[in-house]
Amino acid sequence: MDEKTREKTIADHIQKDAFANHLGARVEIVKPGHSRVFLTVNENMTNFHGTTHGGVIFAVGDMAFAAACNSHGRVAVALNVSIAYLKPSYAGDRLMAEAKEVYNGRRTSLYDISIYNEATGDLIARSQDQAYRMNQWIVPEQ
Repeated sequence: MDEKTREKTIADHIQKDAFANHLGARVEIVKPGHSRVFLTVNENMTNFHGTTHGGVIFAVGDMAFAAACNSHGRVAVALNVSIAYLKPSYAGDRLMAEAKEVYNGRRTSLYDISIYNEATGDLIARSQDQAYRMNQWIVPEQ
């Protein structure tokens, strides 16, 4: 399998995320180990303060993390996530979560995730996420 076909197969697999699709998130892989997710917040995603629910912010960051850590074609699952919520966002805001690989080892990998309000550039939240790399493949290495 050539590299373009391999990358497309991995990207197609990641696009099958039912929860991301349910929320209307758009997931893109920039390159192996680096992804972005875009999500427009609607009224159903807010809490009783009228701000974006923390679970939605966590979810968009988690989607970026999942795409980045699985983008090598090896199945990876969350081992640990630590998130800091920094600023509120609101219905109508378009969030952009960007995951960047910091470390990619034999069994674990580490990612920095930043969630921004795309229009203002405000940093909404940051997380550091660790993945466990399983001995299973979406697409085997060549």
